[in-house]
Amino acid sequence: MTIHTNTPLAAFANPKPERDYTIRLRIPEFTCLCPITGQPDFATLTLAYVPATACVELKSIKLYIASFRDVGAFHEAVTNDIVDTLAATIEPRFMRLESAFWTRGGIDTCVIAEHRAEGWQPPEPVDLP
Repeated sequence: MTIHTNTPLAAFANPKPERDYTIRLRIPEFTCLCPITGQPDFATLTLAYVPATACVELKSIKLYIASFRDVGAFHEAVTNDIVDTLAATIEPRFMRLESAFWTRGGIDTCVIAEHRAEGWQPPEPVDLP
């Protein structure tokens, strides 16, 4: 299921494309609508990505995320659609989106979706003393 919004994402050139580094965004005010009841669903989105040649521009992601406010979609569909759209826009080496939805009916939901560029391997972690 693809969710279409009319809000485009903008990107800018990665200032250090030769280095693997992580950008983390925390978006605590995500809202969409339950496709069954029409009631609002609230979530905190945590996006982490390793850029390749481009980074997402923050104002554009703010407007893009806000465009889901009146969209009826399941948590799984919203999370995967955001990853697909972001990955198509900036083509990162790696991306992970965690969508932590607030409790509804005694159940809270966390959906995690990832994108990995073909052939990309994370660097070995360094254990410092």
